[in-house]
Order: sequence, then structure tokens, then C-alpha cells
Amino acid sequence: MSIKEVRVEKLDRDYEVFIQKVKNKTGIDLSLYKEAQMKRRLTSLYEKNGFTSFQDFFQGMNHNRKYLYAFLDRMTINVSEFYRNQKRWEVLEKKIFPQLLKSNKPLKIWSAACSTGEEPYTIAMVLSNFLPLSQIKILATDIDENAIQKAKIGVYQERSLQEVPDAMKRKYFKKENNHYIISDEIKNTITFKKHNLLADPYDTNYDLIVCRNVLIYFTEEAKNLIYKKFSQALKQNGVLFVGSTEQIFNANQYSLDSIETFFYKKI
Repeated sequence: MSIKEVRVEKLDRDYEVFIQKVKNKTGIDLSLYKEAQMKRRLTSLYEKNGFTSFQDFFQGMNHNRKYLYAFLDRMTINVSEFYRNQKRWEVLEKKIFPQLLKSNKPLKIWSAACSTGEEPYTIAMVLSNFLPLSQIKILATDIDENAIQKAKIGVYQERSLQEVPDAMKRKYFKKENNHYIISDEIKNTITFKKHNLLADPYDTNYDLIVCRNVLIYFTEEAKNLIYKKFSQALKQNGVLFVGSTEQIFNANQYSLDSIETFFYKKI
């Protein structure tokens, strides 16, 4: 075996052990990503921070959370933010929640295709203006297991919090090493699960389903199927909240009625 082959084999072993240790520590499974691509991204990260191997880097992550947060930033492909399109969240707070809470407490809420957690955590923060956190329970689902694991960890870069009201930022986040850690009391309102919108069954009797800026990636046929399933999953007068690129122009065919821009009520 040549020196080059020995080096490659050693690097492969180093990465395999790193994958297992990271999974044990964070729940994130790096083996689900394309190996060559992820290995390149993480090698450049550890070299930039003065480490010489994946094992060396893992030790650094264990001893200094700055490196753990840098790792989480580098491996996350999903990009989201809290209070995305803030004006829509104001509508949720000022009009939708008051209407829903008139007849239902506690509310049954689903954040579908929740990515790395910014959306369900935002729902919880907005709803905390009406109810104690102990009465808030939100189901958050995504097809990407690694996105779910990162959501459970609850560490975010400052840019994700640009739209968060200052009062909420002070109340529910702790700043550390240029990152923000969401509070356990908000975390505890969310149940994260893996779910495939096209293949898996939907629960029913939801007061609110939030699914934003996701369906733009689906075919018209798939969107049609998902809107039908969302409608069936809502209780009478329940509300579907979609993204700014996903206005439903033929809402009646799904037994939905537009009540505000991007908000649809089950009729």
C-alpha cells in the first residue's frame, strides 16, 4: 500500500469514528449526507480553527462549545429564521389566535415541514402572549432527521433572530459565543417528529396548521394532494397558515376560505 493510500485509509477511519461520536453526542447522523461533500466542508472548518484531524476537532467540540456551534452551523443546509415575514405573524397574534382561543383551549397545533425549528418556536412565543407555556403543545415535523436534531438542540446564529421582538429575545434566548440558545421552557412546548408530507398519515382535529415556504418545491399534483390532506386534518373553522409564495387561489376546492392573506379557514 502506498503512503497516499495509507493516508486516505487513515482519514476515512478518522471520519467514521467522528461520525459515530457526533451521533452519540448530538443525534445528528452525518452518514445521511454525501460523504465527500460533508468531509470537505468539515475539514476546511477544523483546519481553519487550528485542528489537525476529525478526532482532534471532536475533542475541541467537547471542551469548547464555540466549536460545537461552528460545527452545527457548517453542517446545516436548511436556512430559516424566526418570525419570517413578521407582518404575517402579527396577523396570527392579533386576529387568528384570538378567534381560535374563543372556542378552543388548549389549541391543537401542527408546524409541518418545520426545518430547524424556528417556525414552531415562533408559534410558541407568539402564543405565550395568550397562554402559560405549560398549556402550549405544538407538534413539529420534518422529513429531514438532522434538521429535527438541530431543532431539538436549539442553537441559532444571530441572523436567524433578526425579526424577533426584543422582549422575546430577552425572555427566551441566552446569548453565548455569538449564538443564541433558546430556553428550555420554550423547547418543552414542542414535540418534534419525522414525517413525510406525501407518504405518511396526518392526524386530525387541528386548530392551526402552519406550513410555510415549503410547497413551492412540490409539483402542482403534490401540492393539490397536500392541501386536501391539510384540509381533512383541520377541524371545522381550523386555520391553515401558508408562506408568502404559496397563496391558494382555488381554496374552495379544498373546503377552505381565505380569511386573511395567507390564512385559510376550514369551512
